[in-house]
Amino acid sequence: MKVAVLGATGLVGGRMLECLERSSLPVDQVLPLGSERSRGRAVIFRGEELEVLPVEERHFEGVSLALFSAGSGPSKAWAPVAASKGAVVVDNSSAWRMDPQVPLVVPEINAADLAWHRGIVANPNCATIQALMVLYPLHRRYGLCYFSAVTYQSVSGTGRGAVEELKGASAAYLAGQPWESSVYPRDIAFNLLPHIGSFDDQGISEEEWKMVRESRKILGMPHLKVSSATVRVPTFNCHGEAISASFEEKPDPREAREILAGFKGVEVMDDPKGAVYPTPHDGAGRGEVLVGRIRPDTGLENGLAMWVVADNLLKGAALNAVQIGEALFSGGARV
Repeated sequence: MKVAVLGATGLVGGRMLECLERSSLPVDQVLPLGSERSRGRAVIFRGEELEVLPVEERHFEGVSLALFSAGSGPSKAWAPVAASKGAVVVDNSSAWRMDPQVPLVVPEINAADLAWHRGIVANPNCATIQALMVLYPLHRRYGLCYFSAVTYQSVSGTGRGAVEELKGASAAYLAGQPWESSVYPRDIAFNLLPHIGSFDDQGISEEEWKMVRESRKILGMPHLKVSSATVRVPTFNCHGEAISASFEEKPDPREAREILAGFKGVEVMDDPKGAVYPTPHDGAGRGEVLVGRIRPDTGLENGLAMWVVADNLLKGAALNAVQIGEALFSGGARV
């Protein structure tokens, strides 16, 4: 099969190529695509240097799977074009996530929704994916009623420019030199910004609404109660989340650990009496969602609290997209 990757030179696009190399997809050809400014740049796939081409309609001829990570604008422009040529688009932007005609998929949770795609499948927000990867298996056992997710999101979620800004700003701060931020509205070095996306007239951020709305759609629970506070932190990679949830039945932390340990894609790192819990250093470069600090919530009825870490560029983006592709083309058969 022929696979196109739009946004191949970005952080997520690069991870998509790496995940494709390790995937079960029968990939014969990869076509890296980008904007006009990416013309002439090169990416590596299976040890071969491939030239990045400016995206054009003709490039989607013969493409089976198109992985998009180029932002909402290019996605809205090019996803219908690629789909019209017969490709299935898996889009990593927010452009199609809440479209009722577009499945929003985490394969371990709702792969069945792929059956009704119309050529475009949406990849959920990174923070939503890792939250639901631990909440879904617990929901099947106890019945989820409500959850709160406070996120601690790394700068790689913003892109390559943000990574460079954190490097430069940190060096300047330590040297006592001035630094003017360009990516974020406030200094990110040695700081915390409770500001991811724009605020609405109620003061709720775009990222916080994603957690609410996407969770409801993926779980098929339109009335699920969700709270979220999203914070950008000065780490390079991996998001952390403090999750508290309440259920119909009272969860037992010991049983919850067993349930989570048995769910594909989740790894438990937990010792209630010791310093065993996941950190971004543990999660970087790994495809699993890591969970620890599993304990009774002190303020919720039938509550459970957890600490969750995942590589936002992998399971939070590129890996989930490739796993959707694997589910779509399992054994070479298109869903």
